[in-house]
Amino acid sequence: MVNKLLVTGGIRSGKTGVAEQRALAATSKVVYVATATAGDDEMAYRIKRHQSLRPEDWGLVEEPVRLAQVLKGFRVQAAQTPMLLIDCMSLWLSNLLIAGDDVFAQERQALLDQLEAYPGSLIIVTNEVGLGTIGMDPLTRRFADELGWLNQDLARLCDEVVMSVAGLPLVLKAGG
Repeated sequence: MVNKLLVTGGIRSGKTGVAEQRALAATSKVVYVATATAGDDEMAYRIKRHQSLRPEDWGLVEEPVRLAQVLKGFRVQAAQTPMLLIDCMSLWLSNLLIAGDDVFAQERQALLDQLEAYPGSLIIVTNEVGLGTIGMDPLTRRFADELGWLNQDLARLCDEVVMSVAGLPLVLKAGG
């Protein structure tokens, strides 16, 4: 199995389903690392729906900002590092942008460092924003720019990159 997999795609493209199918094949323990926060009833419903579809034996860590600490904790504490399925980078990036520039810079680099050092398997889910229109306001443009740059960094770190289109995986970078 590929050690580090990035799954990208548009909204409702099936990327989480592709990632979860890959995680089901894991021989190690799977821990789902969720970055979403339930800011309203609709988002709370989405989170509950996602949770209900996952296998009961998967672990769950909810962390909207400090993902590097989650990886570091599993790397240091676990006798056998679990496979981590991180969903998703776009929500995490939104949380970082809200937290401010200092937190953004620190947490972004810390995550990239921990992803590179993590000895277990990883599946990372992200949105692809590079196929859409340019945002009309500065925050939307910054979000699209930052997510595009983050996705490029993640793709360099990952052994395999898959884009989900209509629920179908399209391999962009093949694993070894």
